[in-house]
Parts: sequence; C-alpha cells; structure tokens
Amino acid sequence: MAGSTFGSRIKVTTWGESHGEALGVVIDGFPAGLELCEEDIQVYLDRRKPGQSKFTTARAEGDKVEILSGVFEGYTTGTPISLMVRNMDQHSKDYGDIATTFRPGHADYGFYEKFGRRDYRGGGRSSGRETIGRVAAGAICAKLLKELGIEVFAYTKQIGDIKVNEFQLGERDLNPLAMPDANAAKKAQEYLEACMLNKDSAGGIVECVIIGAPAGLGEPVFEKLDAKLAQALVSIGAVKGVEIGDGFGVVTTTGSINNDEFYVSSNGVAKDTNHSGGILGGISDGDDIIVRAAIKPTPSIAQKQHTVNEKMEEVDIEIHGRHDPIVVPRAVVVVEAMCAITICDAVLSHMTDRVDYIKEFYKI
Repeated sequence: MAGSTFGSRIKVTTWGESHGEALGVVIDGFPAGLELCEEDIQVYLDRRKPGQSKFTTARAEGDKVEILSGVFEGYTTGTPISLMVRNMDQHSKDYGDIATTFRPGHADYGFYEKFGRRDYRGGGRSSGRETIGRVAAGAICAKLLKELGIEVFAYTKQIGDIKVNEFQLGERDLNPLAMPDANAAKKAQEYLEACMLNKDSAGGIVECVIIGAPAGLGEPVFEKLDAKLAQALVSIGAVKGVEIGDGFGVVTTTGSINNDEFYVSSNGVAKDTNHSGGILGGISDGDDIIVRAAIKPTPSIAQKQHTVNEKMEEVDIEIHGRHDPIVVPRAVVVVEAMCAITICDAVLSHMTDRVDYIKEFYKI
C-alpha cells in the first residue's frame, strides 16, 4: 500500500488500523535538540480522543502515547521518531453484520475494488483513528514552530448553518464543539441533538489560522504552499473541500477589492487586508495564513440505507455501534496538526532557498 507518507524535509509515515493492536507514526528528518516528552504529545491527542461528550463516539480509548525512538534524555536526537498508541476498546463484533456490505458514504467499495479485500472492522486504514499518528506528529512540529514564534490555531467555524459570529478568546476549549463563540456553540448543540434524535449526523467547517509564519515559504509551481496545505487537509478522510483566504468568495468580488495593497510598516512590508489568506503565488507573504476545511456529515448513521454487498446483491442496512454524530470537533486538532506539519516542513526547506541564508548559517 503506497501513500502513507507525507512531507519533504520532514517525512511523516502513519501506520496501523482502527481495530488492530496499535496505531502510530514515524517522523523522519526532524532536527535534533528539541526538548520533548510524551506529555507534549498527549495534550494534542487528548483533544481528539473519543468519549469526551455526547457528541463523540462512546469508544473508551485513553489514546496514551508511547515514544519508542528518536528521543534521548528529553531531547530529539535527529534520528527517526517513532510513536505508538495502543487500541484498548475495540468492539469488532459491532461490524459483523456489515462484513460483506458496502456502507454508503464510506471507503468500503473503493477499498475493496482496489485491493480485492478489506478490513471491515471500522474501516481499517480508512478509519478516522488513523489520524492519531498525524496528531502526534503535528504536536511535535507545532512545538518546534512555537519556538520559532509561529502559532497554529484551529477551531470549529461552522456546524450546519450555524456560524461563529464573535471570536471569544479561550472559549474554544470550554465547550465540546471547539467553537470560540458561546452563543454559536449553544445553538449548534441544539442542532446536533435534533440530528441525533433523527438518527442522523452533521458536517461543518474547521478554520486554521497560522500566525507568525515568515514570507517566503513554499514554491512557485507544483509545491505551492497553498497546494501543500490543500493536499494535507484533503488527505483527512472526512474533508471534501479546502479554501485559502477568501476561498470561493473571490468569485463574487472584483480585483480592486480582492487585491491586498502593500505598505511599509515598522516590521517591513505589510498589507491593508488579507483576502489572499497569507499566500500569493504559492508563497507565504508574511501575513496570517488562513485555511478552511469543509467536513462532511459522519457517514455512519443508524437510519436504514440502501446499498449493495460483495455478491452484488442490493440490500438494506442499519449501522450500529459507536459513532460520532459529528466529527468536526475532533477534527479540529487533526487540521491543526496537518497544518503544523506542512508549515514546519516548509520552514526547514526555506533555510536553503538563498545563498546568503546558507552563508549566515555557516558564518561565512
């Protein structure tokens, strides 16, 4: 199976299945000398673990991370960092009734056609639990970025048609939906409760803001920074769309409005507006980088649905077991992690973009 590795200078490879013994990640190319312990990673994993509210699956996983390699005496060594989280609460029997049936909205059918077999227990590699490795790697990258003065902050911007109207600092971590707006969070919870009564699910939007990234990150052609961010986010199973800056809103504006005019500030070149979302021509422009991911409703719902099985028979199914009525709140930290990995990779690549950078490093 190809395609489990992401990144250029920093390579992140996730491994494991939803109902296997464990999941994890190997991070290659990470520099030596970053102070690191399991708690630095655990705080991120705790944000995505299940069972934290009635709006998440009841699967009781502690998601405790173990550092297997790449850290010695509390610091990264420059060798591959290997991390593992053991599965502790698999209920594989919950999937017995659909072992040969393709669930609507899932990867089952495509996976079966590609490989001729599939792990039906929660989707195997296609499961949302695969994101454990991403979040663990993202936590390490985010810590390095923070030491460079770069902050990566994601939050739930919208659930259904309920949007965040007022950004309240600190509120994101005070409600189960990760919305930085208490009023919007209350309305969204009522909306989700109605969905749950109807045995249905909901989707939403996660926005990530990257503050402090320098100008010059990214490449001008195929390795554009916005292209890499889009790849990183669309690789998350539930994501169906990505916007940078004004995104699809640019189609209803004009060039005179959409163009961000430059001026000279005390810190150098700055912009009056940020319609570009901090990226122009695939290269960061020094402003806040703003990216949004559209996340589809959870496909596992308890309503009766029509589908087919491996014998090409048309059947009806009702999906039982423990599933999130919405994945958006738990996806917030996944989006944050993938953005951190992407920006960290770009920062390391940028160090060799210019001869004067190399001379400065070697003090020539």
